[in-house]
Amino acid sequence: MPKITFIDATGTERTVEAQAGATVMEAAIRNGVPGIDAECGGACACATCHVYVDEAWQAATGEPGPMEEDMLDFASDVRPTSRLSCQIKITDALDGLVVRTPEHQG
Repeated sequence: MPKITFIDATGTERTVEAQAGATVMEAAIRNGVPGIDAECGGACACATCHVYVDEAWQAATGEPGPMEEDMLDFASDVRPTSRLSCQIKITDALDGLVVRTPEHQG
């Protein structure tokens, strides 16, 4: 199973095992990772699963699509590495992925 490391705004790291085919958001919720609210349940209808993808993983996770870009307009402290974790599908190639959660969601 791929492993994903979530780093919160204080620097606390949590590494979880994630099922291929799920999303980064689903892995966070299933493992009780704080900082991922996911109010819309993964429908790309809010920005409460906002993460910063580690620069080393940007190419592997891809660019946000148009709908995701629109939703990121509602996120706090958007950066060039910002993504909605509900839009990042987990594959074996993402084993070791590192994402950071913002200080505040939405």
